[in-house]
Amino acid sequence: MKYRIYLPGLASLLSVLFLLFVVSCSKEKSSGETNQEEEQVSMVSTESEAEAEMVYNGVFDDVMGVNDDVGMAGTGIFGRSAIAVEPGSPEMARPLACFTVSVTHPANTLFPARVVIDFGATPCMGPDGHTRRGKIVIEYTNRLIIPGAIAATSFQDFYFDSIKVEGTHKITNTSSPLGTLPLSRQFKAEVINGKLTHPNGNFVEWNSTKTVTQIEGLITPDRPLDDIFKIEGASRGRAKRGNLLVAWESNVVEPLIKKFTCRWIVKGIVRTLRVNATANSPWVSSLNFGNGTCDNQAVVTINGVSRQITLR
Repeated sequence: MKYRIYLPGLASLLSVLFLLFVVSCSKEKSSGETNQEEEQVSMVSTESEAEAEMVYNGVFDDVMGVNDDVGMAGTGIFGRSAIAVEPGSPEMARPLACFTVSVTHPANTLFPARVVIDFGATPCMGPDGHTRRGKIVIEYTNRLIIPGAIAATSFQDFYFDSIKVEGTHKITNTSSPLGTLPLSRQFKAEVINGKLTHPNGNFVEWNSTKTVTQIEGLITPDRPLDDIFKIEGASRGRAKRGNLLVAWESNVVEPLIKKFTCRWIVKGIVRTLRVNATANSPWVSSLNFGNGTCDNQAVVTINGVSRQITLR
């Protein structure tokens, strides 16, 4: 609905703007909210944070796992039998599961490399039990295990299950130079203007900056499936669910643990606080991903009350 306001004078205009601000932020700042409303806001924030973390963490694995030329083959949706092929190759049209992968080199050199993962126009069931359709487009400046390498990912009409995925996903290898001892591998993972839109119009907007550090598997570089990483950092988001619109900020307070053998975060705690809430608010929530077991269960604690949720 559009509103046209014809009020003379600066004072009247400022009054109207102030009124609109108060109304739009009423869910964020009202001191008269009931405990039930406060809990709902906290729960929406936490569930939306978990959803975004899971979807874009999966993108990290897929970008890394295309093949050994650009990353480490065998992670995410890719198994060891998945082969990325050059345009014109007899393998070009052969589906990998129900998706195809093409690799081009715009400068006629090994890098930069452009990879397109095409899931087609109909839902494609992956080994993780989720469907995908549309395209993921990745630009690599070098092989991702090389310090300084960058992979920037965009999405073309891409859907994870029924959720439309948008934004930019960027991985930068921030490891120490090759040959440095002790061995180390670290990445900066960013989600820039990420957005997840559900068919009913609900959405999650998300920006995230995380440091991903390998803590196991460094001595077996040819076996990525034994790699374990810890994730640290912060994010901020905004979600719409029905008539509720809420913004929040999150911090990893206990490092998240990810394994390439598991599609979910297996351990760690994220603390989520609604924007404009006080630091000592009882409605700060924590999301606990568990004790290291690979499963889709997590525990949300709000105002001292815990409940179990199921991750996607």
